[in-house]
Amino acid sequence: MEQRSFDLLVVGGGINGTGIANQAAQAGLSVLLVEQGDLASATSSASSKLIHGGLRYLEHKEFRLVREALSEREVLLGMAPHLVWPLNFVLPHHAGLRPSWLIRIGLFLYDHLGGRKRLPGSRGIALRRHRYGAPLKPAFRRGFVYSDCWADDARLVVANAMQCRELGGQVMTHTRFVSATRAGETWTAELAHADGSPETVTARALVNAAGPWVERVLKGGLKMGARDSVKLVKGSHIVVPALHDGPQAYMLQHHDGRIVFVLPYEGQFSLIGTTDVIHEGEPGDVHCSDEEVAYLCALVSEYFEHAPKPADVVWRYAGVRPLYDDQTADPSSITRDYVLRVDKEGAPVLSVFGGKLTTYRKLARHAMEMLQPFFADAVVTELPPPLPGGAIPGAVFDAYVAASQARWPWLDSTVLHRLARCYGDRLPQVMGSATQISDLGRDFGAGLYEAEVRYLMREEWAQTADDVLWRRTKRGLHMSAPARAAVAEWMAGL
Repeated sequence: MEQRSFDLLVVGGGINGTGIANQAAQAGLSVLLVEQGDLASATSSASSKLIHGGLRYLEHKEFRLVREALSEREVLLGMAPHLVWPLNFVLPHHAGLRPSWLIRIGLFLYDHLGGRKRLPGSRGIALRRHRYGAPLKPAFRRGFVYSDCWADDARLVVANAMQCRELGGQVMTHTRFVSATRAGETWTAELAHADGSPETVTARALVNAAGPWVERVLKGGLKMGARDSVKLVKGSHIVVPALHDGPQAYMLQHHDGRIVFVLPYEGQFSLIGTTDVIHEGEPGDVHCSDEEVAYLCALVSEYFEHAPKPADVVWRYAGVRPLYDDQTADPSSITRDYVLRVDKEGAPVLSVFGGKLTTYRKLARHAMEMLQPFFADAVVTELPPPLPGGAIPGAVFDAYVAASQARWPWLDSTVLHRLARCYGDRLPQVMGSATQISDLGRDFGAGLYEAEVRYLMREEWAQTADDVLWRRTKRGLHMSAPARAAVAEWMAGL
């Protein structure tokens, strides 16, 4: 095989890696991104799935981070209206915790720091007279409502990878970065494909966006020291049958200072999380413990009239957040900001420490600005184009759904709404030439048809049933074990 050469090699297929690869491709660089597993298979699919400023970060005086995150809500709503959408958050006032005057000051700052345009401002409500108070215990009489956004985290990662590819970049999943050596102004990198076959590539610069593995890449694969480090903090979530009616979410305060969200999820469930627990083991070996399940259920029981029990949990997941190690002992107080470091001793390597889903695009832009001196012809774009699927007229999602229902009237409206959420203006590519339901092929259940699975395998790097069921469609939550096994068997037979 002829050795391939690139301007930039990006290691890591999470939100930061795909975001940087996408920005680099937009700047006109030739890019190769490698990911040892599936896209978003680690931290980036184990989030709380929020695009938010981080209200509680104001307590830690992280005003720049909050301002940046709040402004990014507006940008992402326009770039990907199918994947990011507004969500009302209800904050019941707990008399024994933060005083109401402090909450009001925080919400005032939250409303005005980020140049809010699309989202409504915060307000106080009487919980006993408002429908938002219906699921809460009578003791909670006052509350606040503010706006943030929900996001499909894994699909946001895939969309960035797709845009990178459409701009000429190459994305290789199930490809492990083994090592790289400098030779003057060039990196020579050794890769290993899923079948064990090796490949050698060269690049003028390297980006280490390996998330929880960032130090391992630096010290192992690159044989370099690192003045910065990450602290691995496990965050766990549970999914239970819906605890309330309506599309609103709830933000609950705990006596230990933590904040836990109760989020409407997949139409008939509630997503509850997250915890903050220091993780000492392998980054890929992480599980939501029974103790964390009990913690989350207990906190919700303080607020909700009908609270979940551990036996009600239908799914649990955990991820490791690679937070920049600022030497803070309390996991909840560790900064959620990011640090970028460039080693310029020859061919550059940029390493990413920390970061969060909301600010991935800003992080990617800052990374490209730091690398730009090494690429004289690179042009870092200011206005982001819509992500794949995001070219919806006026970014008005409901109007797009109505037009899609008129185009495919024979498709169940609930299924069509989900497909529009997943694929946006790429929905015609999923549907193909179908003019009736049988044209979509085998029905695996829960609104998942053969045509969609084929599209995911063809266009979105899906290789396994987990890639399809738990990351790209979330259908696994709605299907029985035999139905999930049938998807795996069918995919393996192709």
